[in-house]
Amino acid sequence: MSDADSTPAQVLDYDIGRVLQALPHRYPLLLVDRVRSIALGERIYAIKAVSMNEQFFQGHFPGAPIMPGVLQIEALAQAAGILGIETMELAGTGKLVIFMGIENAKFRAPVTPGCLLDLHVEFTQKRSRVYKFKGVASVEGKATCEVEFTAMMVDKV
Repeated sequence: MSDADSTPAQVLDYDIGRVLQALPHRYPLLLVDRVRSIALGERIYAIKAVSMNEQFFQGHFPGAPIMPGVLQIEALAQAAGILGIETMELAGTGKLVIFMGIENAKFRAPVTPGCLLDLHVEFTQKRSRVYKFKGVASVEGKATCEVEFTAMMVDKV
């Protein structure tokens, strides 16, 4: 996403207001609460504070709440969306980053209420308007989900 000769800009600690500027997602599907650091064109580290108040815990699973793995992937994709939008300085322009494919998804450990889900995403490749990313979600340093995925930048309809 950035030129090989340029040094990526470092931005620290986006609060929820800045996250909402970059993403179109809202409750109940906004899955990024804060961005801790971003190296434009390279990587992002964001967090999701998982609360028992999450809507998905009503059915997944009553009495034994576990965050669905696909929502961990969605959280990683939203972090990647912020990386793409911020790298290209497109926040507020109506551009969206949408999923195109998911590869090599692995779920390593359950995520339960009270966890702070760390979202680490790296940009790995660009081809035309298609971007590839690698993401790892973790809790207290232990991987809970690993995935590679592709996404595309599109205009909001």
